[in-house]
Amino acid sequence: MERSVKLSGFKALTFDCYGTLIDWEPDMLGHLQPWLKRNGVQMSDDDLLELNSKIMHRWEKAHPAMLYPELMANTYRDLAKELKIPADEAEAKRFGNAVGDWRPFPDAKEALAYLKKHYKLVILSNVDDASVAKSAAQLGNVFDDIVTAEQVGSYKPVLNHFHEGFRRLEKIGVAKEQILHTAQSLFHDHEPANKLGLHNAWIDRRAKRGGTVGASVAVAKRPHFDFRFESMAEFVAAHKKETGG
Repeated sequence: MERSVKLSGFKALTFDCYGTLIDWEPDMLGHLQPWLKRNGVQMSDDDLLELNSKIMHRWEKAHPAMLYPELMANTYRDLAKELKIPADEAEAKRFGNAVGDWRPFPDAKEALAYLKKHYKLVILSNVDDASVAKSAAQLGNVFDDIVTAEQVGSYKPVLNHFHEGFRRLEKIGVAKEQILHTAQSLFHDHEPANKLGLHNAWIDRRAKRGGTVGASVAVAKRPHFDFRFESMAEFVAAHKKETGG
C-alpha cells in the first residue's frame, strides 16, 4: 500500500453505502437463514451470502435498468431454485423491499458527522432512489448528493456511477483528483476506481472474517488502494491524527 497522499488533501469523499456504511449482511441473513432452516437446508453464513451475491450480480448484468427491490426479489426466487426449496412470493417481495430498513454500522453516523466538516460527501450506490433515501436518513442526511443505479441505468462495477459523480462534483468545484472513493467492495468499487485512476480508501469491514467476500464478489487480484481501514472510526482517527483534530 502506497501512502503518498494525505487524507486532508481531498475535497470530497464518494461512498459505497451498503457494506461500507450500512451493515447489510446481518439483515439479509436474518431474512434468508430462517427460510433455509424451515426447509431443512444448512449453509454457512459466508456461503449463503456469496451465493446470493453471485445470483444478484447475474441479475444486475442482465437487467441493468431493473430497480433494486425487484432485483432482490428475483435473486430470492433464483436462490430458491438453486437450493431446490420453495419460494414464497410474499417473502420475495419483503426481501426486496427491506433494503431501506437495513441498519447502519455502529460507527457510521458519528464518523459521517465528523467527515461532513471536512469534505463534500456523495453516495454512489447500486440501490434505488427510495431505498437509499431511507438509508441516508438513518445516517443523518449528511450527503451533498446521491447517485443511484436507478438514475444511471446500470449497476457497479459498470462505470456510470463514477462518471455521473465526477460530473456533479465538478459542478461544485471538485475535480476528480480531489475525490477519495471510500468503500468496502473490491469488486464493485475498487477495481473501477483503479480503472479510472481514482484515489481510494478500502474500508475492510470483513478483515477479521478470514478474507471471505461475504455479500460482495471475489476478485482475481487485489486492487491498489491508497488507504486501508477496518472501519469508518479508523478512518476518522487517522484524519484526526494527520490534521491534529
